[in-house]
Formats: sequence, C-alpha cells, structure tokens
Amino acid sequence: MATLASTSSIPALGPAPTRLRQIALVVKDIKRARQLLTHVIGTSVIYEDPAVGQWGLQNFLIPLGGDIIEVVSPLKEGTTAGRLLDKRGDGGYMIIMQTEDAKERRQYIESKDLVKVITNQEHGDTVFVQYHPKGIPGGVMPELDSHAPSTDNPTPLKSRFSPWHACGPDYEKYYPRMKQTAHLSLEGCVLRLQAGDHGHEAAARDWEEVFGVARSRDLLAFTNARMGFIPGRDGHPEGLVSITVGKLAFAVMDT
Repeated sequence: MATLASTSSIPALGPAPTRLRQIALVVKDIKRARQLLTHVIGTSVIYEDPAVGQWGLQNFLIPLGGDIIEVVSPLKEGTTAGRLLDKRGDGGYMIIMQTEDAKERRQYIESKDLVKVITNQEHGDTVFVQYHPKGIPGGVMPELDSHAPSTDNPTPLKSRFSPWHACGPDYEKYYPRMKQTAHLSLEGCVLRLQAGDHGHEAAARDWEEVFGVARSRDLLAFTNARMGFIPGRDGHPEGLVSITVGKLAFAVMDT
C-alpha cells in the first residue's frame, strides 16, 4: 500500500465519523447459517437481495437494531466468494462502513493510489464503493458507503435506524424489523492478520489512513463499534475471527 508521504501534494484527508454498518459472512450451507443465526441471536431475516444473483450468489440479511449481518453463499463455480470458501472455509467476507461522503473518500484514495476500487456505484442518494483487499490488513473486502442527507433522512450517519441501501428499496417495510431488534447492537469485531504479521497497531493505522476511521490506540473507533486486530499465526488464516453483538461474542473461525 502506498503511503501518504510518497504521493503528490494533494492534501491529506483526515479521519471522519464512520459507522460499522454491516458485516458480511460467506458460508457453504446458507440454510444452516440462517437457522443458527436467527436462533442464537434471536432475530429474523430482514431482506434477501435478488440482485446478488448476477454475481452468482444468494444472501440474507438480519438486523441488529439498525446495523446488519449479511450472509452470502455461492450458487455457481468461479465466484470470489466461492474461491474464498475454498481457501478458508466459512468465515468473514466484507466489512461495510458508512461515512458522510464516500465519494470524497474514494477520490482521495484514488488520487493517492492507496488501494484499488473494485465497484463504484451511485444510485439516488446512495454511494457505495468496494475496494480490493490486497494491501489492506485483515483479510476482508472493505466497502465504504454513504447516504446523502435529505428531508426524510436528515442525519443518515447518526440516526440508528436510518435507511440502508443493502436492505432494499422499501424503508417502510424494513424499518419496523430494525426497531424490533432495538435491544441488539453491533458492538465490534476482530480481524486476524496474515501469518507472521504482528503489527496490530500498524494495521489500525492503515485503515485510518485509507478509510478515515479514527483510532483509539490500537483499535478502530467507529461511531457505534470497535474493530481490533490480532497477530497472525502459522496455520491460521487471515480474516474475521469474531463479532460482538450486544454483550454476546461469537466466533467466526477458530482462534
């Protein structure tokens, strides 16, 4: 990953309020994952997105208050999710963040040549940008999105149950599902670095530098959650290790 010191005279873009809005997991058996997650966490499916079929995937989303856990599974050979499953087995896939201006951050990232943009789309009030995980510590695909403020949604980042594009176009339909799980919250997650990498503080600095998530010592301080890193271990894959929901932490892979 390029460093700010090695780039042009474009001014640095410092940290900005950022919410950990969604975590995506990838599994082989999506029916079993659905049963386990809805039973263990005590929530229900809020949305199944037919659009992911164009990438050879199926999915479902469950709410944790206004935040989301997504589970995807490949429907055919040759998908990115399928290759990740073959390499690591069930586990983490994406960290999806919400900021105030994802377009501004993308322009900054591209101007500094920090990481590669995979997908960049704008629809209505929504901007969502997926980035290549190469060079980003933690073994997950980062996505940074934003909803523009509007009369009906004046504080999209701060409002706990604000509209979220991944839940589909019908806010009046999914908003009550979010409210029903108001007792739940996405409080954080932990990523393991690749084998031989013990720089958990450096990993947090990289995410801060690229995506603008402020740090609190060696943790990323989202507005609603914390994300930490643990050193890599031989024989253990890089990636998402655990998610904390409310006061309940559940493992994604063996630690």
